[in-house]
Amino acid sequence: MKIRTKELVFCSLFAALTAIFSQIIIPIGSVPINLATLSILICAGVLGAKYGTLSVLVYVVLGAAGVPVFASLKGGIAVLAGPTGGYILGYIVMAFISGYVFEKSSSWRLRAAAMITATAVCYSIGTVWFMLVMQAEWMAALATCVLPFLPGDIIKMIVACLVIQKLERYI
Repeated sequence: MKIRTKELVFCSLFAALTAIFSQIIIPIGSVPINLATLSILICAGVLGAKYGTLSVLVYVVLGAAGVPVFASLKGGIAVLAGPTGGYILGYIVMAFISGYVFEKSSSWRLRAAAMITATAVCYSIGTVWFMLVMQAEWMAALATCVLPFLPGDIIKMIVACLVIQKLERYI
């Protein structure tokens, strides 16, 4: 896979943007609200499946290596092994799913459906991981890890659509 300078720069910029957006948090328990998913949706919408996923993978690898890019300036394998690790790993799949549909379709209905599906998959991976790590029951995990985040994620998807629509003119 040969990466041109433009793609390399955009992958790096979006990995950095995701790191920055991860620091904009509202602590509400063991899974904080942050803007990482907004960055990932925009990244995937602009870069597509291959480079969007690569950008998110760079973010995750940097965090796993100990660079403090995860929420609350945390990094390291311990974060990935902790209660939020499944969501962070789910970001990779989220970028691929939404980026793939953005590449294939210009229909905003399909793109919105892709963002919803990608977010649901991320929630699924993260919630199952949370249940395993915290030994939580299904309903308790949903109440802790999904329900409080739904209104904000809907807003993030709308903002992502608007930002992507503006950026598509220039990229």
